[in-house]
Amino acid sequence: MSGPVRAYPGAWHAVADFLVAAGVDTVFGLPSDDLLLLAAVRDHGLRMVLCRDQRNAAFAATGYALQSGRPAVLAVGKGPAVTNALTGLLEASCSAAPVLVLASGTAAHARGTAAFQELDQLSVVRPLVGWAERVDHPDRVPGAVEHAWTAAVAGRPGPVYLELPDHLGTAPVERTLPWSSPAEVSTAFRFERDSAAVAALRAARRPVLLVGGGARHRNADRRVERLADRTGAAVFTTASGRGTVDEAHPRFLGLSGLYLRPAAEKVWHDADLVVALGSRLEETAVFGAGVPTVLQVNIDACDLSASFPGPRIVGDVGAVVAALDEAAGGAAVEPEWGERVDAARAELDAEARTAAGPGGPPVARLLAALDRALPTDRVLVQENGLTDMWSYLFPYLPCRAGAGSIVPSEQTSLGFGAAAATGVAIAAPGRRVVAFVGDGAFALTSADLVTGHRERTGVLYVVLCNGGYGWLQSQADQRGLERDRFGFVTDAGPPPVPADPTVHRATLDPRGDAAPVLAAALAACAQGRTAVLYVPVDLTDAPPGLSEVDGDFPAPRSEGDHDRTPGNGEHV
Repeated sequence: MSGPVRAYPGAWHAVADFLVAAGVDTVFGLPSDDLLLLAAVRDHGLRMVLCRDQRNAAFAATGYALQSGRPAVLAVGKGPAVTNALTGLLEASCSAAPVLVLASGTAAHARGTAAFQELDQLSVVRPLVGWAERVDHPDRVPGAVEHAWTAAVAGRPGPVYLELPDHLGTAPVERTLPWSSPAEVSTAFRFERDSAAVAALRAARRPVLLVGGGARHRNADRRVERLADRTGAAVFTTASGRGTVDEAHPRFLGLSGLYLRPAAEKVWHDADLVVALGSRLEETAVFGAGVPTVLQVNIDACDLSASFPGPRIVGDVGAVVAALDEAAGGAAVEPEWGERVDAARAELDAEARTAAGPGGPPVARLLAALDRALPTDRVLVQENGLTDMWSYLFPYLPCRAGAGSIVPSEQTSLGFGAAAATGVAIAAPGRRVVAFVGDGAFALTSADLVTGHRERTGVLYVVLCNGGYGWLQSQADQRGLERDRFGFVTDAGPPPVPADPTVHRATLDPRGDAAPVLAAALAACAQGRTAVLYVPVDLTDAPPGLSEVDGDFPAPRSEGDHDRTPGNGEHV
């Protein structure tokens, strides 16, 4: 970056100038009521996505960062505005989404006086961000915003926090140095001759690649698929890693852990080496996996798991995969391994075709209809409730090359997918973004439907309506808890469909012909309108393997034990 030395009428104008120099064109948020930020945004030509709720704004910013691979900017006020955004910061942290949070704060001279909305915001946010600072002097504003930007993207990406107290709003700021160029982050990687990781990969007879969220935006040249071809490995992803690899690849067998299908499970359990690329190996990604040798690759040593034996590598996933591909040499894979992978893939494809046919589960048929209606470069944004977890099962709505997938982190914050879809659509102009969500999550975030409409995002919301919080109700029913006292759903069905000139709304019966209803909704989306399809479902429409639950995750399964009883439905 560069630019002439200059003066600004206040801190927000200095920050806005930096954002323009950094290549930012969009800011998400709900600013402080002095609206000085909005004046700075206007004067510097930035796009301001004004949300009705700070949590939704934080989710939208996280969705933007995950989809684009670039830092998102979130601007909020002080006090309760900051605490409202905390859930979004939790999601951004666990999803490794680079988000620069700009917050107002109590003026220095008013601290400790019970000032309006006074809060020790640094203490509140520090556990959820990688870097946090409050600037009290105008001379420090330029350096602080540069530092914050670098901290958001260096090493493991994540949210950072910069507080600009109220007294800086109209305090003149002078920048005496040009804006610095972005810090260059090296992605080079080279193995030593005696590398334990290379030796383990060369010796593997039944290898598996597990692609996590840390591999997102690290596979543009399909180097993961090339490594699978060279080594003969089966390929799985975690939920957050989905969309990284082309699911049309013949060795791709779906998601791991909670979402592992029985046909693919036969392969997973017999693997002698798991190469985990950008995964923290959280509970839901690996439960029931036994303890095979795991070759772990992650950008941050803190994200390496100590629960599995095997070599560990700290480095950029893309660079490490390229080095592994070069160093792997001749594959030692068993000839029968490839046949078993092929057979599992064929079984998964046949299962999905049967489920999507006449008499199949309604939601499986709906997913098949969506697959036919949507363009191949669609981006699916998901929640993590009882019925919407159908969309995690491969290959019911596959992510082929060019498609995308955005999911909640292992925190599974309710409403994340519904709100994140706005940010995802802004980060992916010209692509069809579909939010596959439950009615409980949708109700929580629907205040910002107007935001999506105003921004002309053209998001399609497929809202699965079982009357509320289906996952909790399914557990309550199994425990014999009376619905009249402990009810999480109602029997009212989907909400009525009002005549609405802005948002396209319709009810879609998944047991009937979905094509004309989908076509009308997608036509509205093509015009930039938000479209909402209400889909009535029953609690019994849960995905296979998730209808019988225990309150906790089961203990890791021993080899040969293929019980599919899941836990609480959260994922990695």
